[in-house]
Amino acid sequence: MKYLMITLALMLGIATSCNTERQKDMTRNETLENLKTRRAIRAYTDQMPPKELLEKVIEAGTYAPTGMGKQSPIIIAVTDRAVRDSLSRLNAAVMGVDSDPFYGAPAVLVVLADRNIPTYLYDGSLVMGNLMNAAHAVGLGTCWIHRAKEVFDSEAGKALLKSWGVEGDYEGIGNCIIGYRAGEMPSPKPRKSDYVRFIE
Repeated sequence: MKYLMITLALMLGIATSCNTERQKDMTRNETLENLKTRRAIRAYTDQMPPKELLEKVIEAGTYAPTGMGKQSPIIIAVTDRAVRDSLSRLNAAVMGVDSDPFYGAPAVLVVLADRNIPTYLYDGSLVMGNLMNAAHAVGLGTCWIHRAKEVFDSEAGKALLKSWGVEGDYEGIGNCIIGYRAGEMPSPKPRKSDYVRFIE
């Protein structure tokens, strides 16, 4: 009986210790830290990230949740400088400016999604989120650049899609510009006080 009590006490101590360690691990979880420390980067070096690194980021994008698992989005990885510059000019034209809306980033991951899937807009947005968070995790900077919808609804944008072999009714969801950050990491804005409400 005494042996049994000692064994139970030891087991309880180990379980408590493991639970405490698990809680500590949760407070310093790398994934959670990555989500909290990612920032929109608006200045890049000219250095093109290695293809292997881009492939890791893109793979993470393909694992974003999608409605009913239908995987409505597609990702177009643009590393060709001439094509990248052409996309930049089309994007700038939507705004009526001459500047580079891609902030000098050497590559662009264009996310499009099939309009025939009811959840396409949400699916594509989740892919964009995965791309940005994965890029931060491997040391790359990103920024979501809008106006992909307007660009790929234009005749020039449709011609690009055709040249890339993209067929179907796809809407531009976003341009994930990607590359190495130039300068300091931006500081986060304070979270608003009423961001979260617990209904208990």
